[in-house]
Amino acid sequence: MAGARLDVDKVEVAYGDVRVLKGISLAIEPGEFVALLGSSGCGKTTLLRAISGFVPVSAGTISCDGKDITAAAPDKREMAMVFQSYALWPHMNAARNIGYGLRLRGWSRADIDKRVAEMLAMLKLDGLGERMVGQLSGGQRQRVALGRALAISPRVLLLDEPLSNLDARIREDVRHEIKALQESLDITAIHVTHDREEAMVMADRIVILDAGAIAQVGTPEEVYNRPNSPFVAAFMGAGNKVSLKARAENGALVIEAGPHNGEVRLPAATVTRGDRPPVGPVIAHFRSEAARLASAAAAAGPDALRLRGRISQSSYPGGFWRYAVRVGDDQFLVDDGERYPIGAEIDIRLPPAALHIYAAPR
Repeated sequence: MAGARLDVDKVEVAYGDVRVLKGISLAIEPGEFVALLGSSGCGKTTLLRAISGFVPVSAGTISCDGKDITAAAPDKREMAMVFQSYALWPHMNAARNIGYGLRLRGWSRADIDKRVAEMLAMLKLDGLGERMVGQLSGGQRQRVALGRALAISPRVLLLDEPLSNLDARIREDVRHEIKALQESLDITAIHVTHDREEAMVMADRIVILDAGAIAQVGTPEEVYNRPNSPFVAAFMGAGNKVSLKARAENGALVIEAGPHNGEVRLPAATVTRGDRPPVGPVIAHFRSEAARLASAAAAAGPDALRLRGRISQSSYPGGFWRYAVRVGDDQFLVDDGERYPIGAEIDIRLPPAALHIYAAPR
């Protein structure tokens, strides 16, 4: 069965006087994989549970293929959820856990056995059906939980941070397996996560939430390369930020000379968002891996912002050096392949593609 289209229209959820979701509107296409991304308390899990029917909405509607399911019971929505805690029955073996939903739906024993065997094979759990849950590894338990959800042939698969309890190596394997299964089965998937890399790897589109509202929706490339606000830029890894002054001039954004930088002309369309580039006080965000270091004596070049500083700390995460560079009262993290000594005078070189520039808050 193909995936369903979901429409969330002006949905609000409140706990007493506290509005947790503030008029969320979102359209999800059949077979699309959407990640709900945000920090703790942003409303992503509440939105997922509102879609599943486990949390009542106080305003707005939720539709599945044009049918209003806002008030429908969870088991009437053609959806299945995989929980962060797996929520497996400890007194059942893997096969009985996978077949649990089928038994509730009145399937015959023969049909259940056939479907469970299909799930075990699909999820690389051959030979483990008779094992009790406590005898399985974390990755195997997650596959059993996924098998239980997929066994009932849902049109929408809901994933509530299902990989957060796995170690890094297993998590990387399982997320690729989930994505491959979702594509092969052509079902719609909504995945809650606070892990930016996980969302980038798995999702067709990312929905970034902040304080119960949508901050930005787009493909992984769009939200990473074209964040529409300082909040999204910082959340997507551009945590370094520097205060500057700018003016617009013939299609360019001119960064004016300051105490730690020279004047430079940058293409406005590359470094800013919106129809009009910001002028006056601005904030420039950049990622540590997008910057490069250069000797203070090296030629500045016409197309890059350079911040004059001094190296205060260094570490070696593997494959590159990570430096803390002091620029005036600020400190920035920069990754570079070259080895520099602590205390070295250095320039942080920021080409236009590395910068996300916004008007400074008033």
